[in-house]
Amino acid sequence: MTRKERAQKAVDALKAEYPDALCSLQYRDPLQLLIATRLSAQCTDARVNQVTPALFARFPTLEAFCEATPEEVGELIHSCGLYKTKARDICAMCRMLRDEFGGVVPDTIEALTKLPGVGRKTANLIVGDIFGKPAVVTDTHCIRICGKLGLSSGKNPLQVERQLREVLPPEESSAFCHRLVLHGRAVCTARAPRCEACCMRTFCQTYLASKEESA
Repeated sequence: MTRKERAQKAVDALKAEYPDALCSLQYRDPLQLLIATRLSAQCTDARVNQVTPALFARFPTLEAFCEATPEEVGELIHSCGLYKTKARDICAMCRMLRDEFGGVVPDTIEALTKLPGVGRKTANLIVGDIFGKPAVVTDTHCIRICGKLGLSSGKNPLQVERQLREVLPPEESSAFCHRLVLHGRAVCTARAPRCEACCMRTFCQTYLASKEESA
Protein backbone atom coordinates (compact mmCIF):
# COMPACT_ATOMS: atom_id res chain seq x y z
CA MET A 1 0.00 0.00 0.00
CA THR A 2 1.39 3.41 -0.96
CA ARG A 3 1.42 6.39 1.41
CA LYS A 4 -1.22 8.08 -0.73
CA GLU A 5 -3.47 5.02 -0.54
CA ARG A 6 -2.96 4.82 3.22
CA ALA A 7 -3.76 8.53 3.49
CA GLN A 8 -7.05 8.03 1.66
CA LYS A 9 -7.93 5.16 3.99
CA ALA A 10 -7.21 7.41 6.97
CA VAL A 11 -9.35 10.20 5.52
CA ASP A 12 -12.26 7.81 4.96
CA ALA A 13 -11.96 6.13 8.37
CA LEU A 14 -11.83 9.38 10.31
CA LYS A 15 -14.65 10.90 8.28
CA ALA A 16 -16.88 7.94 9.21
CA GLU A 17 -15.81 8.11 12.87
CA TYR A 18 -16.05 11.90 13.26
CA PRO A 19 -18.44 13.26 10.63
CA ASP A 20 -18.47 16.75 12.15
CA ALA A 21 -14.96 18.07 11.65
CA LEU A 22 -15.20 21.43 13.36
CA CYS A 23 -12.61 23.58 15.07
CA SER A 24 -13.16 23.37 18.81
CA LEU A 25 -12.26 27.04 19.30
CA GLN A 26 -15.29 29.29 19.51
CA TYR A 27 -15.33 32.43 17.37
CA ARG A 28 -17.63 34.72 15.37
CA ASP A 29 -15.28 36.21 12.79
CA PRO A 30 -11.78 35.74 11.33
CA LEU A 31 -10.13 38.10 13.83
CA GLN A 32 -11.59 36.21 16.79
CA LEU A 33 -10.32 32.88 15.43
CA LEU A 34 -6.89 34.40 14.83
CA ILE A 35 -6.71 35.64 18.42
CA ALA A 36 -8.15 32.45 19.90
CA THR A 37 -5.61 30.37 18.01
CA ARG A 38 -2.78 32.53 19.33
CA LEU A 39 -4.10 31.99 22.85
CA SER A 40 -4.25 28.21 22.33
CA ALA A 41 -0.48 27.82 22.17
CA GLN A 42 0.51 25.57 25.10
CA CYS A 43 -3.04 25.88 26.39
CA THR A 44 -6.18 23.79 25.96
CA ASP A 45 -8.96 24.89 23.64
CA ALA A 46 -11.39 24.46 26.55
CA ARG A 47 -9.47 27.02 28.59
CA VAL A 48 -9.32 29.44 25.65
CA ASN A 49 -13.08 29.14 25.20
CA GLN A 50 -13.52 30.10 28.84
CA VAL A 51 -11.38 33.19 28.42
CA THR A 52 -12.42 34.61 25.05
CA PRO A 53 -16.05 35.65 25.82
CA ALA A 54 -14.90 38.27 28.32
CA LEU A 55 -11.96 39.25 26.10
CA PHE A 56 -14.13 39.82 23.04
CA ALA A 57 -16.77 41.61 25.10
CA ARG A 58 -14.13 44.03 26.38
CA PHE A 59 -12.52 44.44 22.94
CA PRO A 60 -15.28 43.78 20.38
CA THR A 61 -13.53 45.21 17.30
CA LEU A 62 -10.12 45.39 15.68
CA GLU A 63 -9.89 49.07 16.59
CA ALA A 64 -10.61 48.27 20.23
CA PHE A 65 -7.69 45.83 20.29
CA CYS A 66 -5.50 48.39 18.54
CA GLU A 67 -6.19 50.89 21.30
CA ALA A 68 -5.63 48.37 24.07
CA THR A 69 -2.40 47.95 25.98
CA PRO A 70 -0.75 44.55 26.44
CA GLU A 71 -1.35 44.96 30.17
CA GLU A 72 -5.11 45.36 29.66
CA VAL A 73 -5.28 42.33 27.38
CA GLY A 74 -3.01 40.35 29.68
CA GLU A 75 -5.36 40.76 32.63
CA LEU A 76 -8.10 38.96 30.70
CA ILE A 77 -5.96 36.11 29.31
CA HIS A 78 -3.84 35.45 32.39
CA SER A 79 -5.04 31.85 32.81
CA CYS A 80 -3.99 30.88 29.27
CA GLY A 81 -0.31 30.88 30.19
CA LEU A 82 2.49 32.90 28.61
CA TYR A 83 0.00 35.73 28.85
CA LYS A 84 2.49 38.59 28.63
CA THR A 85 3.90 37.37 25.32
CA LYS A 86 0.46 36.52 23.96
CA ALA A 87 -0.97 39.90 24.96
CA ARG A 88 1.93 41.71 23.32
CA ASP A 89 1.51 39.66 20.13
CA ILE A 90 -2.26 40.22 20.00
CA CYS A 91 -1.91 44.00 20.29
CA ALA A 92 0.88 44.14 17.72
CA MET A 93 -0.98 41.75 15.40
CA CYS A 94 -4.09 43.91 15.43
CA ARG A 95 -2.15 47.08 14.74
CA MET A 96 -0.40 45.46 11.79
CA LEU A 97 -3.75 44.27 10.45
CA ARG A 98 -5.02 47.84 10.66
CA ASP A 99 -1.92 49.54 9.29
CA GLU A 100 -0.73 47.09 6.62
CA PHE A 101 -3.73 44.93 5.69
CA GLY A 102 -6.58 47.42 5.65
CA GLY A 103 -8.14 45.93 8.77
CA VAL A 104 -8.77 42.60 7.02
CA VAL A 105 -7.37 39.20 8.03
CA PRO A 106 -5.35 38.05 4.98
CA ASP A 107 -6.11 34.78 3.19
CA THR A 108 -2.62 33.43 2.49
CA ILE A 109 -0.12 31.65 4.70
CA GLU A 110 2.63 33.96 3.46
CA ALA A 111 0.77 37.10 4.56
CA LEU A 112 -0.53 35.63 7.82
CA THR A 113 2.92 34.55 8.98
CA LYS A 114 4.09 38.15 8.77
CA LEU A 115 1.81 38.93 11.72
CA PRO A 116 3.42 38.90 15.19
CA GLY A 117 2.99 35.56 16.93
CA VAL A 118 1.51 33.81 13.89
CA GLY A 119 3.29 30.68 12.70
CA ARG A 120 2.38 28.21 9.98
CA LYS A 121 0.10 26.18 12.27
CA THR A 122 -2.09 29.20 13.01
CA ALA A 123 -1.91 30.40 9.39
CA ASN A 124 -3.01 27.01 8.07
CA LEU A 125 -5.95 26.96 10.46
CA ILE A 126 -7.10 30.38 9.28
CA VAL A 127 -6.79 29.69 5.54
CA GLY A 128 -8.52 26.33 5.97
CA ASP A 129 -11.38 27.24 8.30
CA ILE A 130 -12.06 30.81 7.21
CA PHE A 131 -11.17 30.78 3.53
CA GLY A 132 -11.74 27.11 2.64
CA LYS A 133 -8.31 26.62 1.13
CA PRO A 134 -6.25 23.42 1.37
CA ALA A 135 -4.52 23.49 4.75
CA VAL A 136 -2.50 21.15 6.94
CA VAL A 137 -2.41 22.06 10.62
CA THR A 138 0.53 20.13 12.03
CA ASP A 139 -0.17 20.23 15.75
CA THR A 140 1.04 17.59 18.19
CA HIS A 141 -1.89 15.24 17.46
CA CYS A 142 -1.29 15.44 13.71
CA ILE A 143 2.45 14.84 13.97
CA ARG A 144 2.08 11.95 16.42
CA ILE A 145 -0.74 10.09 14.68
CA CYS A 146 0.49 10.57 11.11
CA GLY A 147 3.87 9.28 12.23
CA LYS A 148 2.25 6.16 13.68
CA LEU A 149 0.21 5.63 10.52
CA GLY A 150 3.29 5.93 8.34
CA LEU A 151 2.03 9.01 6.50
CA SER A 152 4.91 11.17 7.68
CA SER A 153 8.24 10.92 9.45
CA GLY A 154 10.00 13.18 11.91
CA LYS A 155 8.61 15.80 14.25
CA ASN A 156 9.43 19.02 12.44
CA PRO A 157 6.05 20.69 11.76
CA LEU A 158 7.02 22.19 8.39
CA GLN A 159 8.50 18.91 7.16
CA VAL A 160 5.42 16.97 8.28
CA GLU A 161 3.18 19.55 6.59
CA ARG A 162 5.03 19.12 3.31
CA GLN A 163 4.90 15.34 3.54
CA LEU A 164 1.15 15.36 4.20
CA ARG A 165 0.45 17.80 1.37
CA GLU A 166 2.00 15.23 -0.97
CA VAL A 167 -0.44 12.47 0.01
CA LEU A 168 -3.67 14.06 1.29
CA PRO A 169 -6.50 15.08 -1.05
CA PRO A 170 -6.32 18.91 -0.89
CA GLU A 171 -10.05 19.29 -0.39
CA GLU A 172 -9.94 16.95 2.62
CA SER A 173 -6.76 18.08 4.35
CA SER A 174 -8.19 20.76 6.66
CA ALA A 175 -11.05 18.60 7.96
CA PHE A 176 -8.65 15.64 8.26
CA CYS A 177 -6.49 17.63 10.69
CA HIS A 178 -9.49 18.58 12.83
CA ARG A 179 -10.49 14.92 12.98
CA LEU A 180 -6.97 13.96 14.03
CA VAL A 181 -7.34 16.25 17.04
CA LEU A 182 -10.61 14.55 18.02
CA HIS A 183 -9.06 11.12 17.53
CA GLY A 184 -5.93 12.09 19.45
CA ARG A 185 -8.02 13.14 22.43
CA ALA A 186 -10.43 10.22 22.38
CA VAL A 187 -8.44 7.19 21.19
CA CYS A 188 -4.84 7.69 20.05
CA THR A 189 -3.67 9.53 23.14
CA ALA A 190 0.00 10.22 23.71
CA ARG A 191 0.24 8.36 27.00
CA ALA A 192 -2.06 5.39 26.51
CA PRO A 193 -3.32 4.86 22.94
CA ARG A 194 -6.31 2.53 22.73
CA CYS A 195 -5.23 0.73 19.57
CA GLU A 196 -7.87 -1.99 19.75
CA ALA A 197 -10.57 0.69 19.57
CA CYS A 198 -8.93 2.58 16.69
CA CYS A 199 -10.75 2.87 13.37
CA MET A 200 -7.37 2.90 11.58
CA ARG A 201 -5.71 -0.12 13.19
CA THR A 202 -6.04 -2.30 10.07
CA PHE A 203 -3.59 -0.08 8.16
CA CYS A 204 -1.64 1.68 10.94
CA GLN A 205 2.02 0.76 10.46
CA THR A 206 2.84 1.06 14.15
CA TYR A 207 -0.06 -1.17 15.21
CA LEU A 208 0.62 -3.76 12.52
CA ALA A 209 4.30 -3.87 13.45
CA SER A 210 3.45 -4.44 17.10
CA LYS A 211 1.13 -7.31 16.19
CA GLU A 212 3.88 -8.92 14.13
CA GLU A 213 6.34 -8.62 17.01
CA SER A 214 3.94 -10.25 19.47
CA ALA A 215 2.96 -13.04 17.07
